[in-house]
Amino acid sequence: MPLLMSLATTLQGSLELGIIYAIMALGVFISYRTLNIPDLTVDGSFTLGAAVSAVLASISQPFTGLALAFISGCIAGTFTAMLTTKLKIQPLLSGILMMLALYSINLKVMGNKPNIPLLNKPLIFDFLQGINSGKYAKLVFLVVILAIVLALLFFFLKTKLGFVLRATGDNEKMVRALGVSTDVMIIIGLAISNGLVALSGAMIAQYQSFADVSMGIGMVVIGLASVIIGEVIFGVKTLMRRLIAVALGAILYRLVITIALWLGMPPTDLKLVSAVIVTVALSMTAIKEKVLSFKLRCANSGRYKGERM
Repeated sequence: MPLLMSLATTLQGSLELGIIYAIMALGVFISYRTLNIPDLTVDGSFTLGAAVSAVLASISQPFTGLALAFISGCIAGTFTAMLTTKLKIQPLLSGILMMLALYSINLKVMGNKPNIPLLNKPLIFDFLQGINSGKYAKLVFLVVILAIVLALLFFFLKTKLGFVLRATGDNEKMVRALGVSTDVMIIIGLAISNGLVALSGAMIAQYQSFADVSMGIGMVVIGLASVIIGEVIFGVKTLMRRLIAVALGAILYRLVITIALWLGMPPTDLKLVSAVIVTVALSMTAIKEKVLSFKLRCANSGRYKGERM
């Protein structure tokens, strides 16, 4: 019984983390799927959001920290987009350059300290202590936040501006031929993308009660894994379904990692497991094609043998 209670507690914590990471995955979805840009700024903007949030939470402004974290992420994404659109640097290199620059910027935001502890500091979850809603209060609160983010993102992508943004990723030349500035669309898209990533980082910092300068390393891998796993398992028929699939992919990814750790996997193997999960997810289409081809050959072979007999 204690073992089951331990697993239940672990899974609840995993769900809560998965929901926060789902916001980051939605940001990666905008850059990777909507704009078709592999944006490596994510690793830096995630930490930037955490740093801004931690600094403001340490002076008793946790909710302001979330808002400014989102804005700071938007600024970081804007600079990445400017490198791509105005200076004509390849998107991948632009992301790498901004990620490198953000490491130093994040240290400066944190007062040249590698980490900021938030123990005994006011956090966004503190108000839940005054609500008699049981041990699931934090989980419900995070679900509400994720639902709001999903709804806002869905309605934005359904607007005229959102349609043009999606079209830019599908066919940039066609959008440019219609007289629309694709540079502006890329700037808007990467700004929103990194804003969501930074918001996720801000929430993670307050959830874990600390911010660390290296906490963003590998976030782009987690985001890609969440997007791909969600699309493969839950489908992409409609826009809302795609967005929900990405969020569920992040939650499922976190559950898999948590169960692996609970079963005794060394924490040092996390990056290796993440790389394997992403590799499998990326190759799912090729694997499905090979399986279908093998079944078809088997069926044809059986039919051919039947005809000979």
